Amino acid sequence: MNAPRDYGSELDQLHRQVAELAQALRRMVPPTMEEMQGQPAGTMPIGLEFGTNGAGGIAYAGRYEGLEPPLRWETQEQSAEQLLGIDGEKAAKVLGAIGHKQRLDILLSALRGPIAGGELLERLGMGTTGQLYHHIKPLVGANLLQQEERGGRYSVPSNRVLPLLLLLAAANELLDSSDYLTVFETRSSIGDYLGSPDDKYDPFQLLRAVADNAILEHQAGYCTRIGIFVQKDGSLTVSDDGRGIPVRPLPNTDRTAVQAVLTDIGRADGAAVIAPGGGKGINIAVVNALSRSLSVEVKREGRVFCQDYREGIPQTGVRTVGVTQETGTSVTFQPDPELFRSGIDTAVLQTYADAASALYPGLSVTVDIV
Repeated sequence: MNAPRDYGSELDQLHRQVAELAQALRRMVPPTMEEMQGQPAGTMPIGLEFGTNGAGGIAYAGRYEGLEPPLRWETQEQSAEQLLGIDGEKAAKVLGAIGHKQRLDILLSALRGPIAGGELLERLGMGTTGQLYHHIKPLVGANLLQQEERGGRYSVPSNRVLPLLLLLAAANELLDSSDYLTVFETRSSIGDYLGSPDDKYDPFQLLRAVADNAILEHQAGYCTRIGIFVQKDGSLTVSDDGRGIPVRPLPNTDRTAVQAVLTDIGRADGAAVIAPGGGKGINIAVVNALSRSLSVEVKREGRVFCQDYREGIPQTGVRTVGVTQETGTSVTFQPDPELFRSGIDTAVLQTYADAASALYPGLSVTVDIV
């Protein structure tokens, strides 16, 4: 006799299969304008669609209500073959036309609505009218900007709004590349920060920059202990019991505050040690850029967070690795052996620690050779 069928189980399985098929179809088919009606104003869904040949492409549609009248776009598609086969020379000219901060600021202002030249001059803080029109002319010439009438307001042509928004969306995904380019430039111009060495640079210059940041935390009233550890492989660790560098994402970005501290070379906050012969200050982001590897551990908000870097580039996101009731920051870095001497002068290091302890009676600075 055949075993009785479990129709309820079979029906449940069928429902799951139908749901999986529906989900797969939603991933493949871009949204219609009707489906987007309930989305917030200014949103612009962009989807990656995979074709049967596996090459794929981009499908996009959207609306923008920042202008009058509001703009809407039906679904458009470009295949991967079209995108990868773009005319590089012409694309470079387009990117070059807006590849200047003041020109981009002009376009961003015009995207918010028509604006007069005098308003642009005041809003962007440009020095002279001539400077403003120097940047406006190539934008008008590229048909990325138009003037309503002679002497009238400037606006972005309606057929250019969507491409510019898409370009801004792509650039927003690549903003961290700006920091990494600065990291590369720092490594390429190390003499600007550390002067000209006889042979290789002294790693103490980097360690002092990290330790001085911990001293700033003490001066703010939050740090009483700083520990400096010298590892056998040349790595150096500076730990403190301060508040811990903030780890929450910065406004309007996925980047955390701790990553900003460790990658923004030009940040004005924090300590900036001036090395003999160096023209620029060494902050903790410069230390990161000039280190073969760096890891940061932050204790705050009842948790332990960490992140790893290599030559200034994040290798991981900020990870939660434990719980704690303590607070503080610990930075471990290995000065790049191609740039720095393999070891640090421990006598110089101890002198620095003793001087710091004497200068700040409420601060304990210790040195351990591990």
